Amino acid sequence: MPEPKHAVEKAQMCDIEGCKSEAERSVAGKKVEKAGLKLSSDPSKNAHLCHAHYKELKKKTKTDRTLERLGW
Repeated sequence: MPEPKHAVEKAQMCDIEGCKSEAERSVAGKKVEKAGLKLSSDPSKNAHLCHAHYKELKKKTKTDRTLERLGW
């Protein structure tokens, strides 16, 4: 029996300019642009990030996330 189309996973590549790694996470494109990373795709859509770029994004947005969590 053939697999349904939704079950077949296509490997996504990282959307950061110059990166050819396989993506692990997807994040809102606007958050990525706000953090200062350059996207190769449309920033109004979700951006797929590899492990290294996701870690960099988390480091750059740490203070924003902390303030948001505290309710400032």
